[in-house]
Amino acid sequence: MKREMRRLETKWQQRSGWPKFLEWIEIAGVRGWTGQKISFDFPITAIVGENGAGKTTVLQSAACAYKATSGRTWYPSEFFPETAWDKVKDVRIRFGYKQGPQSQEGSIRKPSSRWLGQPQRPDRLVSYLGLDRLQPIGTRVGYARIAKNKHQEKSTVKFDQEQLSRLSNIMGRSYDEARISKSNIDGTREIPVLTRGDSVNSGFHHGAGEVTTVEFLKTAIKQNSLVLIDEIESSLHPRMQRRLMRDLAVIARDKECQFIISTHSPYILDELPMGARLYVNAGGGSGSEKDVLVGVSAAFSMTKMDDEDHPECEIFVEDNRAATFIGEILSRHAPEYFTRCIVIPYGTANLGVALGQLKAKFTKATVIFLDGDQGQATGCVLLPGDDAPERVVFEELKTKNWLNVPLRIGRGISDVADHCTRAMTLRDHHDWIPDAANHLRCGGDVLWQAMCSEWAEHTPRLVLQPILDAIGDSLP
Repeated sequence: MKREMRRLETKWQQRSGWPKFLEWIEIAGVRGWTGQKISFDFPITAIVGENGAGKTTVLQSAACAYKATSGRTWYPSEFFPETAWDKVKDVRIRFGYKQGPQSQEGSIRKPSSRWLGQPQRPDRLVSYLGLDRLQPIGTRVGYARIAKNKHQEKSTVKFDQEQLSRLSNIMGRSYDEARISKSNIDGTREIPVLTRGDSVNSGFHHGAGEVTTVEFLKTAIKQNSLVLIDEIESSLHPRMQRRLMRDLAVIARDKECQFIISTHSPYILDELPMGARLYVNAGGGSGSEKDVLVGVSAAFSMTKMDDEDHPECEIFVEDNRAATFIGEILSRHAPEYFTRCIVIPYGTANLGVALGQLKAKFTKATVIFLDGDQGQATGCVLLPGDDAPERVVFEELKTKNWLNVPLRIGRGISDVADHCTRAMTLRDHHDWIPDAANHLRCGGDVLWQAMCSEWAEHTPRLVLQPILDAIGDSLP
C-alpha cells in the first residue's frame, strides 16, 4: 500500500474515530440475494465481481440504510421499483451500524405492498454516485438543447483551492481553474468548465475521465458521511485509478467518512488492504446463489472474471511466494503439467478456507492449497513441510549448506550462508527474503525462485498428487 492508505489504516486500527459507520448489511428477497451478510471492516471497501453478481444492489441497499437530516434521502422504491415484470415483496434489508460508541441494528423491509421501517432509519448524510454519471455530457437528456441554441453562462460555482489541487493530482496535470456552470437556456443542468493556461473547455469537449472526476469532486463530502460509488474506475486509466484511490484515503482519514465502491479493476484492488476487498460470487451461473469472499487478491478476482486462459486445473495458493513454491515443484517433477495448470494467489488464509467450502461449486478442476502452518480445512490441501513455505525452504536448505543457491544467483557461498542464516533470526518469516536479498544485492523474486528450485530438486514427487487427482491423471 502507498503512504496515504497506510496512514488511513493506522488511524483505523486505533479505533478512535468514525462515530458513524455502516458495519454490515444483509440482503434477502431481491435480485438473487437470499440473506447473505456483507461486512465492512475498513473505511474504504471495494466490492468486485462479474456483471450481474449483485455489486450495485449492495451499494443501493447501503444507501437506503440511512435518512438525511439535510440533503437527499434515498428510498428503496427508487432502486427496487415494482413493475409489470418485477414483483418486489418479501424483501428484507438488515444492517448493523455504529452511531456514537454503540453498535446497533436496523432494517427496512417490504413484506407485501409497502416498505416498512423507513422512519426508524439512523441519520447520516449519504452520497450515491451511480452509473448515470458515466454518460457523456452531450448525450445526456436536455444537454443537446443547450449546445444547439445560442446561450450564455448564467451562473457558476468555482472549485476552491483544495478541490482544484485534488483534481490536478488525480488527473496528473495542472488546472488554473475549475467550475460548475449553468446556462441561460436551462438553469438546472450543470456543465463542468476547466481552464488550463489560455485554454477554456466545457464538458461538451472534455474526455469522459475529466467529466467523471470533476463531477465526483464537486460532491461536497461531509464529515462522517457515507459515499457510494458504482464502477469507480470507469473512464479512468490505471494511473488515474491509483491516484483517485489515494485521494479517497486522504479524505476518509481527514473527514472520518466511509466509502463503499464497486469495481472490476485490479488497480483499484491493489491500493487497498486485503480485508477491504470483497468478491461477490454469483455461483452456478444462474445468479440464484451468492457467496461473499473476503480478502481476495487482484489476481484471484481477475481470474474469476476472465476466460482468456483455459487451464485444465486452477491451483489456488495464499500469496506469490507460495505460487513460486508450487510452480517450481511442478516445473521440476511434472513439467508437462506446467502449462496445463494456472497458479492463482487468492489472498488471506481465511479466504482459502472459504474457497475450500465452495470447491464443489467450481466447474474447473481445482486444488486449494493452504500454507503448511495452517490447520486442516474442508476442501483444502496443505503445502508440504508443516510450516510456512519460507520456513520450510530456508530451514531445509540450511541443513544442506544451501546446495546450489549461490551458483544460481551468482553470489559467494559464504555470503549466501551468512545473510540467509542471519535473516532467519527475524521474527516474521515474510521478512526473510527481502532482508537476505537486500544484503546479497539481488532481487527478492530471483533469490526466492532459486531457493525453491533447489528445494524442489530434493523433494518427493508425491506432493503433486492432489493436482494430478484433480486433473484425473496418475503420477508418472
